[in-house]
This record gives sequence, structure tokens and C-alpha cells, in this order.
Amino acid sequence: MSSDHPKTVAPRAAGQLTLVAPRRAKPARHLADLSMDERRSAVAELGEKAFRADQLSRHYFERLTGDPAAMTDLPAASRDLLTTALLPSLLTSVREITCDGGTTRKTLWRLFDGALVESVLMRYADRTTMCVSSQAGCGMNCPFCATGQAGLTRNMSTAEIVEQVVAGARALAAGEVPGGAGRVNNVVFMGMGEPLANYKAVIGAVRRLVDPSPHGLGISARGVTVSTVGLVPAIGKLAEENLPVTLAVSLHAPDDELRDTLVPINTRWKVAEVLDAAWSYAAKTKRRVSIEYALIKDVNDQEWRADLLGKLIKNKLVHVNLIPLNPTPGSKWTASRPQDERAFVRRLESHGVAVTVRDTRGREIDGACGQLAAAE
Repeated sequence: MSSDHPKTVAPRAAGQLTLVAPRRAKPARHLADLSMDERRSAVAELGEKAFRADQLSRHYFERLTGDPAAMTDLPAASRDLLTTALLPSLLTSVREITCDGGTTRKTLWRLFDGALVESVLMRYADRTTMCVSSQAGCGMNCPFCATGQAGLTRNMSTAEIVEQVVAGARALAAGEVPGGAGRVNNVVFMGMGEPLANYKAVIGAVRRLVDPSPHGLGISARGVTVSTVGLVPAIGKLAEENLPVTLAVSLHAPDDELRDTLVPINTRWKVAEVLDAAWSYAAKTKRRVSIEYALIKDVNDQEWRADLLGKLIKNKLVHVNLIPLNPTPGSKWTASRPQDERAFVRRLESHGVAVTVRDTRGREIDGACGQLAAAE
């Protein structure tokens, strides 16, 4: 902890004093932080029958409610006790903006300590995707990213991450999103933060997302994508979790010289190490790796870089997702010219690499993660 934090004096023994650094407050414990066994123990500690945890979980994950009045299968005298103890409010909506006829909704949330995070709901004809944050801010310091420039405030808890998805699921179930009632099919950890730098909470959230009701939301693991700038040891750990989620590697440059600048963690783990970890993940999980590549005008969009990238990843279980950069206010970084984007795609395809250009939904509502928080 840094030296500028205030310290309090606590008694240690007769005649002795010691300096104790105050701990940062944590979010309130929530049902989504806990496994089912832990929920049952928590309920029993409250003096209730353990099976009430199953009922409470069904209300939260299946019926998508935290309203005690709706929990008519619970004794009236127990409802407030259980919901107060295990379903505290974790996120407060500060601002919500929409585009695409209301089918893209971006929400700025305030956490209990004032930290700001963002999530985005994107409804398509055949699916609905939630993009969620895993940290308030980010410590990776990528210069073209609004979140990276804000720095890291703190890690989010498992339940704070899950609550973003549940909020989207509630809006869909209530018919608040054009297209009628629906459900969340996909979750991408591509909002604020580096997911694998908050490993324990993110894995907990993934398990809550994919576990069947009443344990969790019952989303297919194949519909969950976890992104990383390339934390190699954590990629190896993720491969051993027996969670067949998609790994997305935010590469942004195929050469170490440029990537050291665009993705500073590259000074720790180079391109070759990151890709080796990705191929090991693909071999272990049999899941295709996604290479995320933000196309930045005159920075990383040259055809020779497309050729280099193609040579590095051809004949692998991989797909390239090119992202037209969503520029942030005042930034020198901007999206590639359309003709350069097309040329980049052609060069990759010439190596037999599968490539798509990401839908630029949300550009008119500050869709890049961190932009709403920065404005606030």
C-alpha cells in the first residue's frame, strides 16, 4: 500500500503501539459471490433452513428478481432477512444511452464506493450479447484505450460482474429492449479492465454465468468470451479450469517493437510467448482462439504487418477479429482508412486465415469502454 494512505494507531500490548494501514472496504457479500454450498451455509448461519438458499437462488438466477415481495414460496418473516443478507444492491445506474433503435444500450454504473464501470447490451436478430467490465479502470496502460488511460481503481467482485449480466437479462425479460422478451445468449469480458488480472473474481463470475439454474444463469460456456492482453501464466491457468470459453487475445500488433508501445505488458511477455500460450489453450480446450486487432490509422494497419500476422497464425485454430478503432476525445489515435482496412483483410485471407471486421455498434454513444466513465 502506498505511503500516502492514512494510518491508524492500534494497541498491541501494554506500552506498545503499532501502525495499522486501513483496509479498502469491500462490496457487500452477495449470493452470486458464493457457490451453492456456500449459500446454504450462509442461509443456515442466519437461522434459516439450508434449502432456502436454493429457493433464493432460483429467484435471482431464473426469475431474475431480488424483490422479496415476489418470493411467495419463502416465509414472509424470512424474506427481508434473506434478501438483505444475500441480495444487496451492488450497482446503481448513473446514465444509460441507446442507439440502433434501442437495441444497443450502454449503461454507466456506480459501485458502492463511487467507482464507475460500464456494460453494453447488444441485441441482434439471432442473439443478445452483453459486454461486461471486470475492473474499475485498468492497469494495462494501452495508450489508445480510454480505460487504460484512466488507470486502475480496483478489481470488481464476482457478484458485481454477474450483476451487469443479470441487469441486462432483466431488461430483456421485461421486454424493455425492442424485439420482445428475450434472454442473454453471449457474454464477452471486453469492457473495462483486464479480466485475467482479476482472475479469481472473473472465474467465479464465469461459473455463475454457465452453471445451470439455480446455481447460475445457465448460459452456454461456448457463448462466453474472456479477453486478455496476454497475461501468459493466467492463460495457462484458464486452460486448466475445464471451462470451454473462448479466449480472445488483444494482440494489436504482430511485432514486438510496435506492441511494446501499444500493449505495454508486451515488455514482459512477447508476441511469441503470448501466441504459444494461446495455441496451448486451443489444444487443451479444442476452442478456436480469437485474435483481437484494433486497426489504427498509419500505426498498425500496414499490409506488411498483415502479412507478418498471417504467417504467425496460419494453420492454427484461430480467427482474427479486426476492430475499427473507436477514437476517444482528444486522442491522436483514429480508425484506419477503409481502403487500408480492406487491404489488411485481403492480406490475412491470402494466408488462409479466417477474418472478420467487428460491427461498429455503439460508436455514436461512446461505445468504446471507458468513454462514458471518463466523461462523467
